[in-house]
Amino acid sequence: MIDITYGAPPSEKTAVALGYFDGLHSGHVFVISCALNERFAPAVFTFNCDTTLPKFQSPEDIISFENKCELLDKMGVKYLYAPDFAEVCGLSDEDFVKEVLVKRLNAAFACCGRNFRFGKNACGTPERLAEIGEKYGITVKIADDVCLDGELISSTHIRELIRKGEIEAANRLLGYELMFNLPVVHGNELGRTIDFPTINQVIPETNIIPRFGAYKSYVQVHGKNYRGITNIGVRPTVADNKKVVMETHIVGFHGDLYGEKIAVSLVKFLREERKFADLNELKKQLKEDLKK
Repeated sequence: MIDITYGAPPSEKTAVALGYFDGLHSGHVFVISCALNERFAPAVFTFNCDTTLPKFQSPEDIISFENKCELLDKMGVKYLYAPDFAEVCGLSDEDFVKEVLVKRLNAAFACCGRNFRFGKNACGTPERLAEIGEKYGITVKIADDVCLDGELISSTHIRELIRKGEIEAANRLLGYELMFNLPVVHGNELGRTIDFPTINQVIPETNIIPRFGAYKSYVQVHGKNYRGITNIGVRPTVADNKKVVMETHIVGFHGDLYGEKIAVSLVKFLREERKFADLNELKKQLKEDLKK
């Protein structure tokens, strides 16, 4: 089980991967694998996803911090240090190494991508990290960029794909299917009146919102996988407000999931969200979505 370290530092020497890792895409996994392949205990320094970094106008995380922790745990990371950005942004580049890598994480090895920056005003570069690391007995590796079929894998590009609804391309670069693991909330329960009951989930404001519309999805319920139709949007046919809701019809499942956290993975964009004349027209479209 991953140890989220905020108290005493690890007693054993660690190999630390550094980065925001906002999507844990294939490029991020490559950086983290450098730490996993060392003889020291694997650790990650990152930021809590609720933090807005200076390079972002607002949080647009590809996955939640909780999901990030779950994925890192499955990868075999033993220690995680994820402070709020405000706690470390005022440190000089050398103080960052001393306070975070030496004192907090007991690092003997550190790795990062070529775009990693640290220290006050982002003055620290990977080359500077290697220079300071040598002073404190820390070996530093700068990981190369990762490309797929000649295309650079980056969180910025993945966000663009998600906004456009190009979810298959986004998933290909992520290395997994974009997932939302969220509690089920009460809705207006109109779906069950047209034989398409749904679970309602609210995507946090800190997460990027995919293109409004219907998606083919996979849903995990009590350890079992189901197919689903997921609609993301403002439900113009049945709602007057502008609140973004994710509604999923789980094919073949019958039961009450209110209050439970359910994982929904988006697989393929089916169509744009639109306003239907009435519920019968909506039902007809949902049947077509189900065929797809």
